[in-house]
Parts: sequence; C-alpha cells; structure tokens
Amino acid sequence: MTSSSATRPAITGAIFDCDGTLVDSMPMWNSLVEDTFDAHGIPKTPELLNEAEACNFDDMCYWFHDRFGIGESGEALLTEIRASVREHYVNDIPLFDGCRRFLDELKAAGVRMLILSATTEPEVRVALAAHGLEGYFERVIQTSETGSDKEHPEAYQYALDALGTPKEETWVFEDAPFAVRTSHDFGLKTVCLINDHDGRDPDFCAANSDILAHGYGELSLAVLEDYARAEGPTEGMLHALIVDGSPEPSGAELLRALAGAADYVIAADRGAIACRAAGIDVDLLCGDADSIDDASLAWAQSHVVTELRYPSEKYATDLALAIDCARHEAARRGMALELTITCASGGRPDHALAVLGTLVRARDARPRLVEDGFECRVLSPEGAPCWDLGAGGAAIGTTFSAIPLGEGAVVSERGMHWNLDRRPLAALADEGVSNVVESSDACVTCHEGILAAFLLR
Repeated sequence: MTSSSATRPAITGAIFDCDGTLVDSMPMWNSLVEDTFDAHGIPKTPELLNEAEACNFDDMCYWFHDRFGIGESGEALLTEIRASVREHYVNDIPLFDGCRRFLDELKAAGVRMLILSATTEPEVRVALAAHGLEGYFERVIQTSETGSDKEHPEAYQYALDALGTPKEETWVFEDAPFAVRTSHDFGLKTVCLINDHDGRDPDFCAANSDILAHGYGELSLAVLEDYARAEGPTEGMLHALIVDGSPEPSGAELLRALAGAADYVIAADRGAIACRAAGIDVDLLCGDADSIDDASLAWAQSHVVTELRYPSEKYATDLALAIDCARHEAARRGMALELTITCASGGRPDHALAVLGTLVRARDARPRLVEDGFECRVLSPEGAPCWDLGAGGAAIGTTFSAIPLGEGAVVSERGMHWNLDRRPLAALADEGVSNVVESSDACVTCHEGILAAFLLR
C-alpha cells in the first residue's frame, strides 16, 4: 500500500474503546443486561437499555442494586458479574476480523494508543490477554477514573491528556452511538465501527463520525491519512472524475474528454484498465484490486500519485470509497466538490441501480453519470437543483427523461415538447419519460425531492 502524505495531517495518537470495537462482546453485554431485567421482571425499555449502556461497569452493577434491588449489595453483584464477564472474555469473545492487522500497522507507524472503556480495567486486560493485545496499548483507562462518562467530553479530554498527542493528530475508535457523537462533537477525528448485529443506527453513526467503517477491512493507516476535514468556508469547486470498473466501460474518446475537464481523476479498481486504454493520467487509485489484471495494476501503480488499497472482503463498494476519497481531496483543498462518474453502469442492471443510489446519497456533490449513450444528473435542492439542457443547441432533438426518486419530486421543465410547471411526481412515476428537447433554453428544475434526469444521446 502506498500513499502520498506531503499535505496530509500526521496521525500520532489513537484512543480505542474495547467492547464492540476491539472485541465482539456487545452480544454478551446486551444479554447480561437483558437477562438481568428479565429475571427480575423489569421492562426492557429503550430508555433503560440506553441508560445501562452509558454506565461504566461499576456504576451499572450498583445501579442494578440501588435502583431495582437486585443482589445482596452493589459490591456483591459487581463481584458476581465480574467473574462471569471474565469467563466470557477468555472463552468465547472473539477479536474482530482485521483488528490485529490494523493495530500492527498503527504500531509500526509509531502511533501511540490507549484504551478508554466503561468496563473495569482488570476485565479489559483479561480481554486483551485472551487475544495477545497487551503490547499495543500504553494504558487502559476506565471512565470512572476520568470522573465522567462517554456522554461527556471530559472523559476524552482525560484520555487525550494521558496519551499526550495533539488533539488534531489523535483519532478515536468507537462503536456506541452516544460515544461517537461525544468524541466527534469534542473535535476529535472519530471512526465509528459498525457491524450487522449490534443494532446501531448507521445513519446516526455516519452523521456523527468522520469515518463510518463496517469493520477493520475498510480501515488502514493510508485511509486515515487520506481523510481531511474541511475547516471554514469553501472557496472554489473541485471537479473530480471517478472512472469506475464497469465490465462495459465508456470509450477512450469520452474518457479523455472528461479527464481533460477534471481537476482530479480517481480510478476505482478496474477503472484503471479504462484509464490505461485511454492514456489518461490518474491522481488516485483506490479499491481492492480484485478485478484488475496485473499489467494494468502495475501501470496504475507507476502512473498514479496515490494508491489506497482495501481488502476484498469489505462492505463498501469501490465507487463509494472513491467518492469518499474525492470528498477528502476537496476538503484538503478547502473547496466544494462536483462529481462526474463514468464507466459505472454497463453490464449489470443491479449494479446500475446501485450506482444511481450511490449518486443519490452523494447528491450534495452535484453528481452526474456520463456514459457513451447518455448522461444522468441527480438533481435536488441540496445539490444541483437545475440542469440547463439546451446550451449551445447540441441537445436539441435529443430524448430527455425525468425519473423522480425517494418519495418523489416537484419538477418544472421548459423548452421541451411537453413542459411542466412545479408538477408533483410520485417516486418512479413514468410521466417524465421520453420527452424531447426543443429549445436552446431548455431546462429542468427539481424544486423538492430528488430527480434523476437523463439525456439520451
């Protein structure tokens, strides 16, 4: 894996949670809490479950006793639960896949690491010892030591002071949504690690973290170095081209034209094959290299400025990762982002539909999908609300279709054979299909909702 780092911030410190972040122990903790509630006839309301999760280990045991009368005393209950937790850590709590590889990479780079956990230190150390992880972390800090919990920034300030690394160079790795939000709001770069069985809300976690990762397979030191957060207002527009890995790529002439108009070119995995064939320069190669031939990979590695390699067993698609990389580059430059994507929709209809969904999620970046036979733009008030189709007269006589997405859209069209004036259209309605551009002032506007606008060549 290679990565240019001349303009990238250093990463010198890392604060890790343990349960649900390093080891897959949340099912054990959830079962412990829920079984305790069930055994004593306590309703398992979301409020109580969230309150229990936010408690540190000691406080949770005393909370069970003081609030619900469970156990002879809080101390007796703490002793009993500690023994059970240790047994689970030793015998049946696995380390998350890829975790050791990622920790090895950080350690080799000299990144200082510690653990900040609501679980008591002796129990955390049992979990670390069970997987041979003791040597990675300088300290294990229980939140009770900080005088706070992870719902308050004082816990992270305490850990940051203990680690001794600059705030802007320190990353936090968490799984609990409330902890993710706290560290992120505190101004620490935050990775939320999410899986398919702990019941986390991915939308909330994505909105309250800098990177949402569906496991360590999506993380590496190069990925963290590639990340940049925009500070202050943006100035100017970065026009980024992503060449995706469709098995039916667009032609070389179109690729050269699109690359010539772009400020930054990203090849998403197999997209490097099309870039090589078209003879265009590439700024970034990203993906898992599972669909690119050796010759094209070697060419790309010798012609690109940066390479970001991901494992093949990852959750996100190469296109989604490439869009994230484009956002990071725009943030580094302090610019807004405008996306053009090509070589993305040919060959498989399921991929084409998923590509459209990916563009919808990136609609703030005014995305357009350009292929040999058509151009599609995602229009919305959050990104690009309108498209002037008739400029220069080149589109006159061509077919135009407007397909509302999401929950529908409110659409206006002018300069067409059939025009609309703020017409509400239901999702996937066919009313806007197969119109014709008739005027040089032709325009489509999405006043509300999301619209996929297609110009067919």
